[in-house]
Formats: sequence, structure tokens, C-alpha cells
Amino acid sequence: MSLRLIFMGTPDFAVPTLLATARAGHRIVATYTRAPKPAGRGLAVEPTPVAREAERLGIPVFTPATLKGPDAETEMRAHNADAAVVVAYGLILPKTILDAPRLGAFNLHASLLPRWRGAAPINRAIMAGDGSTGVMVMKMDEGLDTGPVAMAERVPIAADATAGDLHDELARRGGGLMVRALAALERGSLTLTPQAAAGVTYAGKIDKSETRIDWRKPWQEVHNHIRGLSPFPGAWFEFKSGEEFVRAKVLRTTQGEGASASAGQVLDDRLTVACGEGAVRILQLQRAGRQAMTAEDFLRGTPVAAGTRLG
Repeated sequence: MSLRLIFMGTPDFAVPTLLATARAGHRIVATYTRAPKPAGRGLAVEPTPVAREAERLGIPVFTPATLKGPDAETEMRAHNADAAVVVAYGLILPKTILDAPRLGAFNLHASLLPRWRGAAPINRAIMAGDGSTGVMVMKMDEGLDTGPVAMAERVPIAADATAGDLHDELARRGGGLMVRALAALERGSLTLTPQAAAGVTYAGKIDKSETRIDWRKPWQEVHNHIRGLSPFPGAWFEFKSGEEFVRAKVLRTTQGEGASASAGQVLDDRLTVACGEGAVRILQLQRAGRQAMTAEDFLRGTPVAAGTRLG
């Protein structure tokens, strides 16, 4: 036995769930993803990561600009699906679309709801200093990540883990969790539990205005800010090197040691930087227009003397 499924997703995060669902023997009759956008220097139109994998698997790909209206509903119902699996799709699903599959639509979300509903749960969990997060399968309703919960798996957040590290771990675990949820759905034993009313937080999109590092904050907040924005969009600083201003994104940090100094001052020859309280040591960074590199390699090409002020 297997379920007849529609898969709806767009970025890399959704790919492990697509692959795990296909490997589990379910019949994916259609994949919905965002329309391809021009990318790269040549602005070539590239399919989304989900579209590439679906095409490789021989699954039909649909890229509607919207799912509102009778035509979208008619197309969705024509798939005669048992359920829809939704992972970071990126379009609003009206009630008519949610109700089209016989058993409903099931979303994989990268937090333990109701904490971090919304667009950037991985980034926000790290930026807030959470010690753990997780993945959760819920049955979708019309609200923003408000549907009843089917299954969840808690994942610890390591002290120096970046959003990129956590993204990959949650994506991997999410695929397995969705497969288990679908197996229970197929058996008719999937239990749905309403989300708690307390503890609701929202993970708003990351705005560019948030990305500049504020060295005046305590080291732990600076560290969480940097790793929560790594590798994208990246927390950054700038400083004057000779006659030019150098701008760099910081990709990895850890707690630093050093004598007290004014916030933003480099304390040694290893890129340890004073914060409002304590210090962070930069381990990896990326100068604008260059490749990511270790702090040691960065300093070979761009010397930063102790006492330099980073802004």
C-alpha cells in the first residue's frame, strides 16, 4: 500500500523530504514549486532545487504563480491525491487547495510550534539563543502555522552551530519524520493535537537592517546574531584598511578571551574582538566579492592589527 501524494516545496530544505517520501514507496503524482528565477551573473533561468529533483525522479512539475481561483482548485483536484506534503513552498494555500486532497495537507515546519511560527524559524531560534528546536509535522489550516500537530522531533542546538548547520540537520531529520507521519496517516492511526495557546512567537523574515554587527552587545548576543545569520544573509562589519574600507561577513565565531577594551576593538592577532561584555573570536569570514576563508587566511591578505576598531 502507498499514498497518492502531491509534493509542494521549493528550496534545498525541502529536497530531503521529497526524496525520503519517494523512497518510502509513495506515489508522488505532482510536484508544485515556485517558478524559476534568473540567477547568476548571466541571469540564466534556473529551476528550484525541488524542481530539479522532481524532474530527475520523473515527477510532473507545476509552477503556478498563484493557487487562488477556480482553475487552481480544478487542477489540484484532478490529481486525485490522498494528501499533500508541503515543505517551504512559498505560496499561500487557500482553503480550497488545502481541502482538495482527500486527507488534507501536511506541512513540515522547522521549529517546535507554537514557538517560531513564520518565515525564518531556524535563524530566529539561534539568534534568540535557544538551546534546542526541532521539526514538526502539522495538518495545515488557513492560519500561519497554526494547524494541529501530528509528530515532532526535538533537536539540540550546539553552542557554536550556525543557521546553515542547523538547516541541514533539520532538513535531514524532517524527511524521516514526514515518512513516519505518512505511514501513520496511511494506517489511519495519525493523532492530531491542537497547538498550545501559550508560548507563541513569530519568526519574521530577516531584514537587511538587522545584519550589521553591534559590538556593543554582550558577546553571547553578538555570537548568536552572527551564527543565526550564517551563511545567509550574513552578519557583517567594516573597518578602514589603509585608504580603503573593507567590508566582511562573519560566518563562524566562538567565545573569545582577552582584556577588557572598548566594543569593536580587535584584541590580538587572531581576530578576537571585544564586545560590550566579553569577546568573540572570529573563525571564518568572507570579504565582499571573495570566497569564504578562515581568519588565519583572511589576515594573510588583509592585516588587521590589535587595536583596530571594527564598525
